[in-house]
Amino acid sequence: MNIINHYTKGLLLAVAALSTVALTSCKDQPDKYEATSGTPTIKYIRCMSSEIHNWDDDPDTQYTDGQLVTSANPGSSLAIIGDNLRSINEIWFNDQKATLNQSTITDNALFVSVPGNVPAEVSDKIYFITTSKDTVTYDFKVIISAPLITSMPNEYALAGTELTLRGNYFIDDPNVPLTISFQGADGELIPAKITGIAEDFSTVNIIVPDDAAAGPIVATSVYGTSKSAFWYKDTRGMLFDFDTPNGISDVVLDMHAWNGHEKTIDDGTGISGNYWQFGTATTTASGDKDGGWPDEGVHSFAYWPGNWESPETFKEYPRLYDLVDMSDWQNMTMKFEMCIPASNPWKGGAMQIVFAGTDKTTYGGGGVDAYGNTIHVQDNAYLNDKSVPRALYRPWTTTGSYDTDGKWVTVSLPLAAMFVYSYDGTLCGSQLSKDSFASIWMAIYGGGVEGEDCQPIIKIDNIRIVPNK
Repeated sequence: MNIINHYTKGLLLAVAALSTVALTSCKDQPDKYEATSGTPTIKYIRCMSSEIHNWDDDPDTQYTDGQLVTSANPGSSLAIIGDNLRSINEIWFNDQKATLNQSTITDNALFVSVPGNVPAEVSDKIYFITTSKDTVTYDFKVIISAPLITSMPNEYALAGTELTLRGNYFIDDPNVPLTISFQGADGELIPAKITGIAEDFSTVNIIVPDDAAAGPIVATSVYGTSKSAFWYKDTRGMLFDFDTPNGISDVVLDMHAWNGHEKTIDDGTGISGNYWQFGTATTTASGDKDGGWPDEGVHSFAYWPGNWESPETFKEYPRLYDLVDMSDWQNMTMKFEMCIPASNPWKGGAMQIVFAGTDKTTYGGGGVDAYGNTIHVQDNAYLNDKSVPRALYRPWTTTGSYDTDGKWVTVSLPLAAMFVYSYDGTLCGSQLSKDSFASIWMAIYGGGVEGEDCQPIIKIDNIRIVPNK
């Protein structure tokens, strides 16, 4: 305990000294930095990276809070404690040079981040180069993670499609080549052909192999093996694939409300059979920032549970949370595949996506359901209720126009981060709950950002809600 207290006190004194130097420099000598001669002494290193966990972090990522360390991940913030540290002119981790900020260097403390690049030659040492070109070494290991796959542009890409996987640490060692593998129907791994790797190891180009089945993608390098958090051809949490019965109802889940249109299409251009289409080449979506009301005949999709039973059991047309466990909705993401032809780009209006409970609407006469809950009569008044949170998906706002060039892409909308708006684009004061996920309504209109009237064709398929990890 005394040793730890001594280290902590030393670090606090170093930080205080650094603050004093920085304050003096700002007031009196803003450009003044005086290097010293001689040799530095390194006593210990602390990792100052905070305990922030992101949903897409690699499982091997280290999280520390001021701990003494002899290893760290690329990008980690380190506090190096010692003596005569202003004699240091360069710092190298293996063969990667770190960036030094002289304003953060005192005689006893130096703050630096581990370089993000992957070393070509690994020595497991830090090299401190002095102003007189002498070198002091310190044993320290930069931990390179197993390859990390964070996303693919189309999670339902057909076999033979060439695409780019994004992530990090796609390292192809001559002795241990990088492999990217898909799941087979019997659980075996099917390797994909690798056609290119980015110089910074952040992307890898592959061709989807024949017979690839649903499941996570596996990446293996000299540094280990990992699986993607997302699944290829994911059927978990499937709500609407516009092809098959949902397993509870005897019907295919499809448009089930009086304020939408039935526009399920199977014309050979889909990504997996039938798909849903918003708009036609002759219908106009509202790009007005004030919203108006969508042309429900061509620009909306709705599903309300129930079917005028008395009392309502929701057996024939179930509540969506009867199909997918939404108890941990804050850590889940809504996904679907989307295709927009270049001939009909999207230039205005948001895709408003509203989940609502049976207290907001049902496909029936209201009253009390078979479980004792008061339910609402079929009604769409809640759609323009500012207290009802929703997602406003509007990718065209970046450039003023958006299309996928007729290709299918996967859209991912994290529920906790994206379903926070009112219909007019302002932040909503209310939050979703697990009971909100009984119905869904999607429409192209308004959203608080002014665009252009346009005639987009927006095809969607495989609406699903999946865990983030």
